Amino acid sequence: MSKNILLIGGSHGIGLSLATQLQKNNKVFVASRTKEGLDGLDVTHIPFDATTDDLDVSHLPEELHGFVYCPGSINLKPFKMMSLETFEEDMQLNFFSMVKTVKTIIGKMVEGGSMVFFSTVAVGTGMPFHTSVAAAKGAIEGFAKSMAAEYAPKLRVNVVAPSLVDTPLAGRLLNNDKKVEMMSQRHPLKRVGKPEDIANIALFLLSDDSTWMTGQIVGVDGGMSTLNIS
Repeated sequence: MSKNILLIGGSHGIGLSLATQLQKNNKVFVASRTKEGLDGLDVTHIPFDATTDDLDVSHLPEELHGFVYCPGSINLKPFKMMSLETFEEDMQLNFFSMVKTVKTIIGKMVEGGSMVFFSTVAVGTGMPFHTSVAAAKGAIEGFAKSMAAEYAPKLRVNVVAPSLVDTPLAGRLLNNDKKVEMMSQRHPLKRVGKPEDIANIALFLLSDDSTWMTGQIVGVDGGMSTLNIS
C-alpha cells in the first residue's frame, strides 16, 4: 500500500537517501530549505526552515502514515570553548523545532502510523567534545520514549542513533583521506557510515515490517556503542 510520508529535511545526506528510496512506492513530501538534490525525484517539496517557519499544512494530505525529522547539527568542541548560544542553537534545531513540527502534524497521523527521529551514538556512549549535541539528542530520545508510551497503540515512535556518517553535515570531519581512515578505525566495522546505512533502518521503521517496534533507540553505528575491540 502506498503511504503518505512527510520528511522534514530531505534534500541532502540521510534525508535525501531516504526520500530516494521512499518515493519509489509512496507519496513523499519533503519540507526543507532548498530543493537541491531533489531534482528527478517524484516528491512534493515544501519550502520550510524548521528553526524559523511554521509548516504550511495546506500542502499536505489529510492523512499521514509516516513522519521523519532529519535536521541535525555537529558541534564538537571542548566544553570550555562551547558558548551557551551554541547549546541553545543545537537544542532549538534538534529538539524544539522538532517538537513544534510534531505538534503541527500530529493530528494528521493515522492509526498505525510511524514516527522516526534521529539521535547519536554519543548519547548512550559518553564521548569528549559532544556535550552540546549529546544533550540535544538526549532530549529527543526521552521525548520519543514518552511519545511512544502516550500514543500506543495508535502510533509507533522510534529513534535511530548513528555514529559518524559521510554526509555534508560531517564534511569537515571527513575532508581528507587521513581523517576518513582515522574515523574508520574507531569503529569495529572499520568504516564510517554511509547515508543509505541509516536510511535503510528508517525505511524499515516506517514500513509494516516493524509494526511490533516502538519506543526503541536503534543503534546503527558500526558497532561503536556495544563493542570494545581495542
